[in-house]
Amino acid sequence: MKQKKTGILKDKKQPLTGNQFAKYFSEESLWEKIKKFSKTAGTTVVYAALLLFYVMKSRDVTVKTKVSIAAALGYFILPTDAIFDLTPLVGYTDDLGVLIFALSQVSSNITPEIREQARQKLGEWFGEINEEELQDLESKIF
Repeated sequence: MKQKKTGILKDKKQPLTGNQFAKYFSEESLWEKIKKFSKTAGTTVVYAALLLFYVMKSRDVTVKTKVSIAAALGYFILPTDAIFDLTPLVGYTDDLGVLIFALSQVSSNITPEIREQARQKLGEWFGEINEEELQDLESKIF
């Protein structure tokens, strides 16, 4: 099976620091997953993924942090995770847990600009967004 280059882990010999999911992350795969499943996953899950994505794109973030984020996003992208994503009501629960954990680890890197970028993109995809849902997620992170 041919491995995709992630843009972060270009050298196949570079260790994944114990996290097997980083290899599944690519920007293209992330956008494809969100495009296909954003309505099913919901605004909270998509907002969490967008926050992580924009933190990862920041120049101020270390490579180690980027690898951790790539691992969390790789788990989100991977269709075969702990709870099958299309399972009604609970399919994205494990994904959200992984995303929230990763966000809590990088919360000091989430700037107001990153939050605004994520909210703007979320607005493009969902139109009207429930501010309370976003604030609920943020209260778990900050």
